[in-house]
Amino acid sequence: MKINKVFKSIRFRLFGTLCISIVLIIFCLVIINNVVLETFYLYSKTTTAVNISEGINDYYNGVFTYNINDRLREQERTNNIDILILDDNFNVEYCSNQEIIENVNKLETLHGTRNTIIYSQNNIVVQSIKDNQNSQYLMLKANLDNGYITYIKIQIEPIKETVRISNDLLLIIGILMIIIAAVIASVIANKFTRPILQLNRITKRMANLDFSQRYRISDTEDEINMLGKNINEMSDKLELTIGRLRSNNTKLEQNIEEKSKIDEMRKQFISDVSHELKTPIALIQGYAEGLLENVNSDEESRKFYAEVILDESNKMDEMVKRLLELMKLEYQERKFNDIEFDLTELIKEELRRNTVVLKENNIKVEFEDNKKIIVFADQEYIEQVVSNYLTNAIKHAEEKNGEKKIIIRTEDKKDKIRLFLYNTGENIPKEYINKIWGRFFKVDSSRNRTQGGTGIGLALVKAIMNNYNNEYGVLNHENGVEFYCDINKKK
Repeated sequence: MKINKVFKSIRFRLFGTLCISIVLIIFCLVIINNVVLETFYLYSKTTTAVNISEGINDYYNGVFTYNINDRLREQERTNNIDILILDDNFNVEYCSNQEIIENVNKLETLHGTRNTIIYSQNNIVVQSIKDNQNSQYLMLKANLDNGYITYIKIQIEPIKETVRISNDLLLIIGILMIIIAAVIASVIANKFTRPILQLNRITKRMANLDFSQRYRISDTEDEINMLGKNINEMSDKLELTIGRLRSNNTKLEQNIEEKSKIDEMRKQFISDVSHELKTPIALIQGYAEGLLENVNSDEESRKFYAEVILDESNKMDEMVKRLLELMKLEYQERKFNDIEFDLTELIKEELRRNTVVLKENNIKVEFEDNKKIIVFADQEYIEQVVSNYLTNAIKHAEEKNGEKKIIIRTEDKKDKIRLFLYNTGENIPKEYINKIWGRFFKVDSSRNRTQGGTGIGLALVKAIMNNYNNEYGVLNHENGVEFYCDINKKK
């Protein structure tokens, strides 16, 4: 059943048509090659020999004054021929070699030859000769005006070999063309069958009263495109008739689905926030209870408890602010105040802020800070991007090949500047490459709270870049990780 379906397919029929056409073309070329090529070759060589004999006649009539022997040798080399000239007493005036004399003797005695006259005009006769050794050649005999006789021998065996080689070549070309035809047929058939299969899917949906899918109209005005337009029009009319009965139900389903999505997002958000606030709230509660119960009566301990509570409160406050900022960015409710500023100065300022941390962690920073890079964006948000990338690099920088470093570089991309920030360290596992841009995601959950951060930084970078429709991402290298993002250039 499947084989029968394949044979009936457009792809197979198109392939079969192309193959048959190629075979017929190759067959016609072989016939033309065998019939026309040899005939044309004989005609061409005959014409050449006649012209040479006429030139020899003109020489002896005094028309030309060049050296006849040099001219004849040049003609022999150029046209691969042999020439014999006999004077009026049958003495040899000029001879290419002994073989042509033997051929002429056989020709004149009509012994051991099978001759066919192919040209006869103006005292010139050209014969096709096949001797007893199955050697075939053309022999021209011309009676000159001064009584001399000229013989010109032209081998035609090479054309036989050429025809055979041409036939073999055509056979190889035919096989290659059939293979190419298979590829072309597949491509063309796919081009034609794709819209047909699309129409088939649409009509099946229409049979089930589903009119949601439409045929994609292209610029070409062919029959398939017109059929697609007609099916779209028919679908529209049927949908208008049936749609009134289904519209309320569809809207209800959409509302339920949207509500479900919103509830799911709300649950996820509450779950994430609850998980992140659990630890700081527990710490604040524990240290507050300790203060109330006078666990440590000395002033220094009470001060330490109060500092922990204040630190955790600040962290919670910072996280909530960053979450609110992230929500505004994700829902595109934040307006950007784009200005021109120097990206190099912004990066240098971020490095100055982190000088102590970099020294404590013994991290070397490489950054070419001697050139101005003017960009056009919201400086506050780009500062957040650079800060998040730099903080992330500092946290994950590790010693590789005896060095622990961060490399900051830029790359000019027409209307944008691509910022790269690399740090030596372990690669990010492939399964985490896309997850790191989500809220609260941390690759290494074993890190302590001091180093771990909130997991919102890269989500903020993603939201900022999405608002600008700019590219961002991360690349794993042999000894480290490199984050990048695009920033619009000065207009």
